[in-house]
Amino acid sequence: MSEPALPHIAVVGAGTVGCYIGGRLQGHARVTLVGRSRIAAAVSEHGLHISDWQGYQRHVEPAAVMFRTDIGAAAEADLVLVTVKSGATAEIARELATALIRPTLIVSLQNGLRNADILRQHLPTHNVLPGMVPFNVVQRLPAMFHQGSSGALMVQADARLIPFLDAFRAAGLTLHRRNDMPAVQLAKLLLNLNNAINALSDQPLRDQLSQRAWRRCLALAQHEALRIFQVVGMHPARLTPLPTRWLPAVLNLPDRWFQLLAARMLAIDPLARSSTWEDLQAGRRTEVDAIQGEVVALATASGGSAPVNARLLALIREAEKQRAHFTGEQLLAILRDAASGDRPWCEPERQRGTKGPPAPT
Repeated sequence: MSEPALPHIAVVGAGTVGCYIGGRLQGHARVTLVGRSRIAAAVSEHGLHISDWQGYQRHVEPAAVMFRTDIGAAAEADLVLVTVKSGATAEIARELATALIRPTLIVSLQNGLRNADILRQHLPTHNVLPGMVPFNVVQRLPAMFHQGSSGALMVQADARLIPFLDAFRAAGLTLHRRNDMPAVQLAKLLLNLNNAINALSDQPLRDQLSQRAWRRCLALAQHEALRIFQVVGMHPARLTPLPTRWLPAVLNLPDRWFQLLAARMLAIDPLARSSTWEDLQAGRRTEVDAIQGEVVALATASGGSAPVNARLLALIREAEKQRAHFTGEQLLAILRDAASGDRPWCEPERQRGTKGPPAPT
């Protein structure tokens, strides 16, 4: 009896995260990577080298990697994983609408809250599920992709995922199926508020988060976001051992106490950096609009403002034009000044008096 055919999985937007996931899946599925010519050339020369913070190492020879620059290579895929930056979602959705030849299962593994909805708007005959990548991936050298922090892939629970579960499990990327993906994505957004701060620090994540001044910057951004979420009736899922509303207070703890708690919440190795830092290094436009910009948009829609996150957004936009770095104390002073100069939220009349998380100091 012949072995069942491996599922065909296309990773569209195969950059840092997409190449890592595709490299892990290689051999457990028929994988097609679709991305830019720059990465295609690196993979053609070097193959794919995949590693993680626990010591996992894998090299896939160039001849074994199917990397294409034409979206048509995804036409007959059984599953499409979308890993493009949020700003490119509408464009890639239009291309997929032309390329896919039959109704296809599509999973958005992107930052932000709105990408699955954008994909659905352009791909009404296909099945689109929101997903979430909780871990950090950094491109160390051409075609070398390293997972620098812990976490498990999450995706909207759906029976149509069943044919692919074994491939992900065998690749060490077990898909955790959830019935609360909007809340999961909201919690990821809260954690991603550190992306901009890490980029402005120009430090590895572990070094940055070991310093209280930098953590206080993140606490200000998270506290502001949590209050806005409360006003608009949005509730983040709990992705760490601690309740989400406690995160700003934990970030404000002295270094020694924070390190004791953080060791139980998230493993980060010395190589990990944020994707925003990586984009700035490469001269690419960042995803800050889908992260800090999302908090600002939610505040504006509720009749308020988000001055801390708005200031971080503006600083990253400036850094895209001309690189700039800060000390933790410098950035903290800038963000405190922003918070004191405007109300960090504006609660509708019916919401006033609602108790929220304690303000960070």
